[in-house]
Amino acid sequence: MPEAALPSGYILSFDYGLKRIGVAVGQATTGTATPLETVRHGREPDWDAIGRLLRDWRPALALVGLPLGADGEETTMSRAARRFGAALGDRFAVAVEFIDERLTSHAASARFVEQRASGALRRKDADRIDAIAAQIMLENYLHARK
Repeated sequence: MPEAALPSGYILSFDYGLKRIGVAVGQATTGTATPLETVRHGREPDWDAIGRLLRDWRPALALVGLPLGADGEETTMSRAARRFGAALGDRFAVAVEFIDERLTSHAASARFVEQRASGALRRKDADRIDAIAAQIMLENYLHARK
């Protein structure tokens, strides 16, 4: 079965975590993604910061990563990510899709190390790993649908 058509316009990608939520932006036209920022997540996600990003970028789609288990099974974290995605869609009236994010954290850590070695990032930028994970997730999504 062919993949659904890519939305036109921007896509915001969210790497959901209990302490931080990484956010990246991309678009189908260019097939590229860029890490934006990391949003705090305490008792609740920082809905004000998320709302600002949604207003600034006006995405056609919000992509939320699902941290599935090794065999693709749902986990406590993937269920929490699904609740976050549902709240995101309800709160901001944005279309939400979910994507398997297994291994993106490892890839993000490796990419961070490469960028540190090149001088593009410094140790103090370590909180950007979550935004880089959101970027990788979005790149995977875009490439899978080309």
